[in-house]
Amino acid sequence: MIALLIAGCIFTVGPFLAILILALSPEGAPSIPYSWPERLTLDNLARVLGTQNFTTWTMNSLIYSIVSVMVILLTASMAGYSFAKKRFPGRDAIMWSFLATLMVPVQVTLIPLFVLIASLDGVNTYWGLIVPTLANSQAVFLMRQFIQGLPDDLFEAARIDGAGEWTIFFRIVLPLMKPILATLGIFVFLWHWNDFLWPLVIAQTDAMRTLTVGLASMNAETVYRSSLMAAAVISVIPCLIIFAVLQRYLVNSVAMTGIKG
Repeated sequence: MIALLIAGCIFTVGPFLAILILALSPEGAPSIPYSWPERLTLDNLARVLGTQNFTTWTMNSLIYSIVSVMVILLTASMAGYSFAKKRFPGRDAIMWSFLATLMVPVQVTLIPLFVLIASLDGVNTYWGLIVPTLANSQAVFLMRQFIQGLPDDLFEAARIDGAGEWTIFFRIVLPLMKPILATLGIFVFLWHWNDFLWPLVIAQTDAMRTLTVGLASMNAETVYRSSLMAAAVISVIPCLIIFAVLQRYLVNSVAMTGIKG
C-alpha cells in the first residue's frame, strides 16, 4: 500500500517538478528528460514577468476570475436562499429546469452565444468576457442544498425580532455560509482562471487575451521551452495562493458535510 502511495505521489508531483526545473533552466540548454541542467537560473521568470503582453494577460485573467467569483457567489447565494427557504409558484419546476441546463454541452451554445454578444458589441470587452459565464446552475444548486440544512427556527426568530429579508440574508445566512462560499469560490476561481474556449472566442486581440489563451499563443510561436515553462509556473501561483488562503474553510465545509450525512 505504501509503495502504491509513493508511486501515485511520484506520478502526481513529477510533472510539476519537471515544469519547475525546465522553467529554471537556461534558454537553449539541454534539460530533462534528456539531461539534468548544469545550472538553474531565474532569468526566465524575470524575462516573462517583464513582458508587457504577459502582464496584460495576467491582469485580464485576474479581472475575469475575481469579478466572476464575486458576482457568482452573491447571485448564487441569493438564488439558493430563495429556492431553499421561500415558497412561490413553480419553485421546484424552475429549479429543476435551471439544473437541466447542465446537460447541454457548452459547445452547443457557443456559436449562438457569440452571435448574441457580438450583436451587442461585446467582443473584446470585459463585460462580453464575464457576463455570459455568470449563470452558474451548479453554484445555485450547492447553495440551495446547504441552506436547506439551516434550521427554519433561526429565520422565524429573526422575523419575530423585526428583521427584514435583506437583514436575514446578509446578517444570518451569509455568515453561516462561509465554508461553502469559500469552497465554491475556489472552484469558480479555478474554472475561470483555467477557462480557455470562451476567452479564445470572445477576446480577439492581445490586449483582451487571458493568460490561458496567451500561453497557447506563445506555444504556437518560436519561444524557448524554458520561457514557456516559466510562464506556466507563474500562472499557477495565484491558484496556490487562493487555495492556501481558503484551505481551512474548505476543510470545514467537508467536515460539515460529513456531519450532516
